Amino acid sequence: MPNIKNLLRSFAAGEITPELFGRVDLDQFQTGLALCRNFITLPHGPAVNRAGTAFVLAAKNSATRSRLIPFTYSTTQTMALEFGVNYIRFHTNGQTLLTADGTAIYEVATPYAEADLFDLHYVQSADVMTIVHPNYAPMELRRIGASNWTLTTISFVSSVATPTTAPTAVATHGSTGTPVYVDYTYLYTALSSTGEESLASPTATCNNDLTLAGYTNAISWAAQAGATRYNVYRKFQGIYAFIAQTEDTSIVDNNISPDTGTTPPELTNPFSGAGNFPGAVSYEQQRRVFASTVKLPQNMWMTRTGTESNLSASTPSRDTDALTFRIAAREANTIRHIVPLSQLVLLTSSAEWAVTANGSATQALTPSTLSVQPQGYTGASNVVPVTVSNSLLYAMALGGHVGEMTYNYYAGGYVTQDISLMAPHLFDFFTIVDMAYSKAPYPIMWCVSSNGTLLGLTYSPANKVSAWHHHDTDGVFESVCVVTEGSESVLYVIVNRTIQGAQVRYVERMHSRKVEVLTDSFFVDAGVLYSGTATTTITGLNHLEGKTVSILADGAVQPRQTVTGGAVTLPVAASIVAVGLPITADLQTLPFSFQAQGYGQGMLKNVNKVWLRVHNSSGIFAGPSLDELVQYKQRTTEPYGSPPAMITGVIELDLSPGWDDDGSVYIRQSDPLPLIVASMTIEAAIGG
Repeated sequence: MPNIKNLLRSFAAGEITPELFGRVDLDQFQTGLALCRNFITLPHGPAVNRAGTAFVLAAKNSATRSRLIPFTYSTTQTMALEFGVNYIRFHTNGQTLLTADGTAIYEVATPYAEADLFDLHYVQSADVMTIVHPNYAPMELRRIGASNWTLTTISFVSSVATPTTAPTAVATHGSTGTPVYVDYTYLYTALSSTGEESLASPTATCNNDLTLAGYTNAISWAAQAGATRYNVYRKFQGIYAFIAQTEDTSIVDNNISPDTGTTPPELTNPFSGAGNFPGAVSYEQQRRVFASTVKLPQNMWMTRTGTESNLSASTPSRDTDALTFRIAAREANTIRHIVPLSQLVLLTSSAEWAVTANGSATQALTPSTLSVQPQGYTGASNVVPVTVSNSLLYAMALGGHVGEMTYNYYAGGYVTQDISLMAPHLFDFFTIVDMAYSKAPYPIMWCVSSNGTLLGLTYSPANKVSAWHHHDTDGVFESVCVVTEGSESVLYVIVNRTIQGAQVRYVERMHSRKVEVLTDSFFVDAGVLYSGTATTTITGLNHLEGKTVSILADGAVQPRQTVTGGAVTLPVAASIVAVGLPITADLQTLPFSFQAQGYGQGMLKNVNKVWLRVHNSSGIFAGPSLDELVQYKQRTTEPYGSPPAMITGVIELDLSPGWDDDGSVYIRQSDPLPLIVASMTIEAAIGG
């Protein structure tokens, strides 16, 4: 049979499980990979080797785990918060926040133990982050200034101070009729400029008969700090009913008809004492939402409309009152996450629910309209999920897989599916321990697996792209978060490494992958970038003492060296040098298939040549196996002593011949250089 060529025009399906290698009928088989290690597949098809990570700082205590949580103060000010045992540190733009005098690392003390760090749930509004955990009272981390942060326990009361003095009630008796004197009891509340109402004042009583002309009661009170208006209530048929609102500090009651539908708010604080602290938090329709205490795992609480911490309600209820309800489910459903999408979504331990106003996503949630409907019965783990447009990605409660929840018009609600189905080998018998989502330049959800691998999902639901790739390093990934810095979403990671026989934990920041010239390259982990006067000695490598490191000096790959005394020595002076742990990036194509009986399966193949279409790439190896790699010789007319120029176009490599059943091709990048593979054409001889 003559040689056959096969074009792999895209890798947008990412890595798929070996269990699907026989499914040549699948669309994903046409654009998938057998191995995608330290490569990222892009939504439009190419595969690129991932950028390296720059060393930021060692965690405060390498003996215990730490966790990263993102904080966004504005479009230009973001922080990666390092939560450790009883502390928070702050990292931004690859640097660590110092005290105002610059003499020490700035920290905020916390009560959180190591075992609880990865179960912290949080939500941010402006410069305030709400943090909850079932074992701790809910707290607020507040940014006062660049190096001035506070962590305080939330007080669940109105922000308007409760009046502490009773009003004065003075009766004026007229001269007509035959009065039947009764007691009239009054109280008042203070209102802020936003309309938030305080709790009720003490009461005052006077004796009168307001049914007769000329008989009135004058009620007055002292002005309250911060109040712009006041509500006045009179006791009527056993409740205090609304009779007036005023900007003054007095009214005259001449038998005003009371409104029994409006009563003063009454305070409730369900989050008091052990077992009563919430484990989930979010925002919805101008309310802060809490859910799931140890004692009431299926309950949810929503503050009064337009307030952060006011859980007061009235009798009878008002539309703006705080809301409390319980999910009535067939199974025990601990609410683990509250996610505001087009509807408010609750992820529980065994199901997914939508909270609506009588089934409408546009109406206001009130005591009379609130409705809760199940959407699926998958269940979520306690890992904080990520939202992408109107889709939700979450770690499933069982099986270690990742679920996708999207709205389906025809189903009339949200539907869930296992988005890990094409690559279960990356998830089975492991669990997801942390998640984060990067918007730009590539839409990628990052997951930390319990085996220490960093999993990436290139995810573009509008283009029906969901492609998995996995990433490793000389160490174990433990936590991730993503913050916006400049025009890119930047990944921060905590990596557990072994340096000179000791365990260390480093905060590291993934470098930009923008490479216009070779000196822009940063493809090393825990790396350091030197830029300055040409030198042969690169210092600042104490965190890699005793490690063998890769070196790129002025765009040229240097021999690997072992860090000694926190430094390496270059053979030739260079002004831009990247030094760090080597990254080995591998691609493997799926078994060779073609139009023939059985799609060529069961036939021996001998891949003898491959054409790669690459872009801005250098240092390319390919072969039929990882033991038989061939390097593309790319040097042409570059001056002696300068690195070969990056390649854009089609390159041809003759591979070492060998017969096997699959006819796969391996691509490797082990140098600290960029590699973008846009497509691949494989030529193979076919045996009988």
